[in-house]
Amino acid sequence: MNKLQITIQAWVIIFLTSALSAQQNKEILLWSHGAPGSESKTGKEKIRIAEGGDHVISGIHHPSITPYLPAKEKNTGAAIIIAPGGGHRELWIDHEGYNPAQWFSERGIAAFVLKYRLAKEDSSTYTVDDNELADMQRAIRLVKSKAKEWGIDTARIGVMGFSAGGEVAALSAMRFDNGKAISMDTIERQSSRPAFQALIYPGNSSRYMVSKNSPPVFIVCGYNDRPDISKGMAELYLKYKDAGVPAELHIYATVGHGFGMRASNKGGVAGWPMRLAEWLTDIGIVKKN
Repeated sequence: MNKLQITIQAWVIIFLTSALSAQQNKEILLWSHGAPGSESKTGKEKIRIAEGGDHVISGIHHPSITPYLPAKEKNTGAAIIIAPGGGHRELWIDHEGYNPAQWFSERGIAAFVLKYRLAKEDSSTYTVDDNELADMQRAIRLVKSKAKEWGIDTARIGVMGFSAGGEVAALSAMRFDNGKAISMDTIERQSSRPAFQALIYPGNSSRYMVSKNSPPVFIVCGYNDRPDISKGMAELYLKYKDAGVPAELHIYATVGHGFGMRASNKGGVAGWPMRLAEWLTDIGIVKKN
């Protein structure tokens, strides 16, 4: 092979890699013809850049997922749907969405960043229990409907949420169904039950209900967070323990709220994603080599 052929081959590989990356990170609407409850909404999404460079999104009327698919040779068959936080008013989509999605995909776990409608931004007509939860449930069903195409095991698809997104993830692990077998919409035929839940400093924990068939839970928070989280997560862990549902809890001593996944995280809290990856192996979601 001469130098020209080698150069052409190298550029072809770069082009194909870039094309695949662009394709897999392209947003996919949860409802291709519009989300129920958003039919009359025409406003455009808003993006602001926060101090530190985070992209913060609001004005969401067309909920979506953005896929981060692992390389074929790394694919474990497991998947996680990630709901960023932002007080149900906005989504901090970098350190609580794209960053962890990229991290997990590099380790063979398909990740999907959920952009969900917001119940508490000004003049919102949406609610947490109806629209936000519906978006997470639809995301679970959508990923399951495309599982074969994406190389995912439908029995190993879970959810993760940060802060307000943690509440949405937790609700999806409490309120799930087996799908509508006779629906004309093939996505709606899928179960909305997540195989596991990772709750990262979730809000409103006092309302979480636990049953014996709840999915296993992984919980992370900071000692310096507000009491409903720093104490509430310990109480939530005990609810799962009493119900006999596998649970793991990490409370990091030197942090408060909103640490997410940032390059600037230092100390023990910087390792929480690895603890989650280890836990997924421990409970059999990620198969041991």
